[in-house]
Amino acid sequence: MTGGVRLGRIAGIEVVADWSLLIIFTLISSLLAVGVFPTWHPDWPARLCWAVAIAAATLFFLSVLLHELSHAVVGRMNGIQVPRITLFIFGGMAHMENEPPDWKAEFFMAAVGPVTSCVIGLACLWLAAALAGPLEFDPADPAAFLATLSPVATLLFWLGPVNILLAVFNLVPGFPLDGGRVLRALLWGVTGSLRLATRWASAAGQAFGWLLIGTGVAMLLGFSVPLFGSGLVGGLWLMLIGWFLQNAATGSYRQLLVSKALENIPVSQLMQTQLTRVPPDFPVQRLLHEHLMASGQRVFPVEADGNFLGMVCLSDLGKMSTETDPALTVARIMTPREQLSCVGPGAHAADALATLARRNVNQLPVVERDRLLGLLRREEVLKWLALRGDLA
Repeated sequence: MTGGVRLGRIAGIEVVADWSLLIIFTLISSLLAVGVFPTWHPDWPARLCWAVAIAAATLFFLSVLLHELSHAVVGRMNGIQVPRITLFIFGGMAHMENEPPDWKAEFFMAAVGPVTSCVIGLACLWLAAALAGPLEFDPADPAAFLATLSPVATLLFWLGPVNILLAVFNLVPGFPLDGGRVLRALLWGVTGSLRLATRWASAAGQAFGWLLIGTGVAMLLGFSVPLFGSGLVGGLWLMLIGWFLQNAATGSYRQLLVSKALENIPVSQLMQTQLTRVPPDFPVQRLLHEHLMASGQRVFPVEADGNFLGMVCLSDLGKMSTETDPALTVARIMTPREQLSCVGPGAHAADALATLARRNVNQLPVVERDRLLGLLRREEVLKWLALRGDLA
């Protein structure tokens, strides 16, 4: 999830809305405006239904943001770096740069999310009841009660139960849901092994994902499932959520294995040092014909008097026409050092790999005192991991 719109920062945490958020936002708004609210209020005009529906969808994702912010704030209080929150089609994700330092930090960071959603849900219901006033509720005819609600009370009466359901769903003990992280924390505390705890919690997450997929298939085949019913849309949606959770659970365990394998490996052990380097006044045409086409190297460091100035790669060659400007030099198309993410030779390879993924690049310059020592390339890291027998 590298694309999206940056919404700003809250408490120093970057908030990003992934493009997939538009899908679920449109789906929720449409279902409320066309199905739910017209049923609750047959006398409402269509534009009022749509206005309340869009407001409800917006407040729902604001609730999801508060849920993720609670994770981030408690995580930072316990030494876990959370630089970014992403809102996407399945809700939200607080991106952690490092694993929790101990099981207690994991437990409190995971538990606070469902608690926050539950508090939001109960607060919405309390406020809705206060706005509705002393109305009579007949369990045999709930439609009569709903029809008396104002637009704001209607919105809150929908938003409250949805947040409570969100809290309950997240408490399912399947990693990487919040309940799965609570389970991992407890297993970690009992066994003393983060790896073993992650393996068991990940297995529970995979099992829950397959359960959702199976439930979705049953709904597609026409079976009525308790709480979910039947139907094409609901079945496909459950299958999609199950597929996402199953893959996330598997990927989380693999990510931990990679992180542990690289935990004490310095960047200097994996970096590539045999590099062709070019000066800033080197002609681009010569770089293209003498080096780029004649070797397997695809990224060329630019240096002057031993000082690292930047890098030029294949994507930089498209910035200007080399055919119409034979005097073009690499200095005019290179990416300056200031715009590059660099690491030191003593940095942990696990941290460097996380930087590669976060910046969506294939190599990182390894720099010490303005001198380029080498490049840490993604393929070197993956090659080293492939040679580790304990990762099989």
